[in-house]
Amino acid sequence: MTDPREPYAGPPAPVLDGHGLRLRTWDPESAADVDAWLRAHLDPEFLRWNTPLRDITDTAGARESLRARAAATEEGTAVVLCVTDAAEGTVLGQVGLHAVDRVRGCAGVGYWVLPEARGRQVATRSLSLATNWFFTHLGLHRLELGHALGHEASCRVAERCGFRAEGTLRGAMWEAGRRDAWRDVHGHARLATDPAPAAIG
Repeated sequence: MTDPREPYAGPPAPVLDGHGLRLRTWDPESAADVDAWLRAHLDPEFLRWNTPLRDITDTAGARESLRARAAATEEGTAVVLCVTDAAEGTVLGQVGLHAVDRVRGCAGVGYWVLPEARGRQVATRSLSLATNWFFTHLGLHRLELGHALGHEASCRVAERCGFRAEGTLRGAMWEAGRRDAWRDVHGHARLATDPAPAAIG
């Protein structure tokens, strides 16, 4: 297991413990992981705020999607972590990096939580834990976070984790369930040099 406080010298995906959670890599060969990934991508609330590049509607598609995330993590262009309950190992959601640019030291960050795990600050706790590791052990300077305008729950998560609001990006993401229409995004970002937010957990 990787200690978030120690220099990281292993593969690009760690195992992180904190705030009552364990963050680990997804396993495309695990029936439980595939089922959780599929349920998330079929959840109406998830689809209200996100339109994936490809629809995920069955087990085969979910497994293929997880394999692609694992490959991106191995290549260093992403870090995709499964959020689980530290005590029971139950899958609760996801947090991760995408569009990692090592040259400029920046990346995008995103998260989601399964329906049964909402209302427990899972997104806040997992984003806080992961963000500290992203900065400390990947040497990143800037993390960018965007959510659909009007997604107040996601906005609160960003603010609690020290991601400052930077404005509105016009037409920066697809409308729900469409790939031919766009909506505005509320942009947040956090720099490695920003003051740490209040303690979480």
